[in-house]
Amino acid sequence: MSGFLVKMTVPAEHMRNVFGEYDSYIRKIEDELSVTIVNRDEGLRITGEQKQVKQAERVIRNLVTLSEHGNAIQEQNVNYTLEMSYEQKEDALVEIDGETICHTVSGKPVKPKTLGQKEYVDAIRGHMITFGLGPAGTGKTYLAMAMAITAFKNDEVSRIILTRPAIEAGEKLGFLPGDLQSKVDPYLRPLYDALYQIMGAESFARNMEKGLIEVAPLAYMRGRTLDNAYIILDEAQNTTPAQMKMFLTRIGFGSKVIVTGDASQKDLAPGASSGLDIALRVLGKVEDIAFCQLTSKDVVRHPLVQRIVKAYEQYEARAAHNGKRNRYADKGRRQDRL
Repeated sequence: MSGFLVKMTVPAEHMRNVFGEYDSYIRKIEDELSVTIVNRDEGLRITGEQKQVKQAERVIRNLVTLSEHGNAIQEQNVNYTLEMSYEQKEDALVEIDGETICHTVSGKPVKPKTLGQKEYVDAIRGHMITFGLGPAGTGKTYLAMAMAITAFKNDEVSRIILTRPAIEAGEKLGFLPGDLQSKVDPYLRPLYDALYQIMGAESFARNMEKGLIEVAPLAYMRGRTLDNAYIILDEAQNTTPAQMKMFLTRIGFGSKVIVTGDASQKDLAPGASSGLDIALRVLGKVEDIAFCQLTSKDVVRHPLVQRIVKAYEQYEARAAHNGKRNRYADKGRRQDRL
């Protein structure tokens, strides 16, 4: 029955937030679910196939609840709520929204925005070492930084140590001007940016001067034992197996470690093994180590980033399938010759 009708009311103070600029969010829901949504004096009228109409109603109600919680609705919220509605999990977005990790210096709450991010944050809380894996834009590093800063402010750890391999992606370090610190700073800039946003530049500078916050290349970790610290290794896909082993064996008492990486964006030399890949195989069954795989569903940057990530995932899956099919064909031809 295509004429199924549902009427619902959206509070006037939340209508602009839920509808989006020029009703763009409502138009997206209409296009995605093949329904018609009309705003009348008596409220919203949703018409179409019964299943899609009920689905659209649930999506809008969840967006209204998010707005009532003080959120500025963004396209990512609409896209994710729609995606979860196909699995009948759209209510989970409201449950996730109830958890705030911390606030930025401007007062903006830092919180998980997807089920994958919620599982990632829970894993960090519950394990000594957590591997956060997934494509760009899934919040791996940012959420890890938020957890570290919160633990530091609550005196759960005495210092924060942030590190990443200073590996070149096309350029050589020696071509950059300045001393060694000046050369490696561009590689550590994403970590600085997150610290400034969550902690504030003055607080960061003050704690860094005291040695309570350290941002350094991975090579600087050799020979150290890191007690009572929150340690984050970013861009772990660019470590060698020896570097990863060296890093993981630095961990001391009272410390918590987060390792983030995207296996699809390696800058290692062709044919070189990634320390992250080896660690996943070696440590898969070790107690108190968690592995969280984020996907394109968990991308919280501009919606175009999510579409780019998904397009690359599909391309790589096709390439892997075609490569496997070609290997089978080659094997069959060799057997025929025999």
